[in-house]
Amino acid sequence: MAGAGAAGEIETQRLRLRRARPDDLDALHAIFSDPRAMRYWSSLPHNDPDQTADWLASMIASPPDQSDDFIIERDGAVIGKAGCWRLPAVGYILHPDHWGLGLATEALSAAIAHVFTTFEVRELTADVDPRNSGSLAVLARLGFRETHRAERTWLIGEEWCDSVYLALPRPNPATSAAPPR
Repeated sequence: MAGAGAAGEIETQRLRLRRARPDDLDALHAIFSDPRAMRYWSSLPHNDPDQTADWLASMIASPPDQSDDFIIERDGAVIGKAGCWRLPAVGYILHPDHWGLGLATEALSAAIAHVFTTFEVRELTADVDPRNSGSLAVLARLGFRETHRAERTWLIGEEWCDSVYLALPRPNPATSAAPPR
């Protein structure tokens, strides 16, 4: 289980989730310029660090009453981000070198628990490209369920992409209590 630390930091078994800082730029640009990482993102890969700097600045400046987003560190290195850039929408991205290890599930699980503890949101939502089977599997493991689909929702470069919309209701305290010992 994740534990909350100082200034909104969360420690999990293998990860540290913390708030974004300007010095995250180089590591984030390595992710946001990678075509594999960006294949199903809402924009094309970043061509230059200025694009990533603008994205990072908006993450840092997000109003705390509307956002609960974290940088993901593994062994001291920035490997991605997870959380809600704008509540209640969940988003995450990992550098492809860290795919397939359960790290997205671990990070997002901790971020989701933090959101539900910190904010009075009825549910969390996600918008996923239906071709992104890995992301759909992560969200399913975390309890997200499909609510509907739509065609041609995102124009990324010159390619229209579709959306699968998912939701995760706020846990009911009566049903999510720890089992007796």
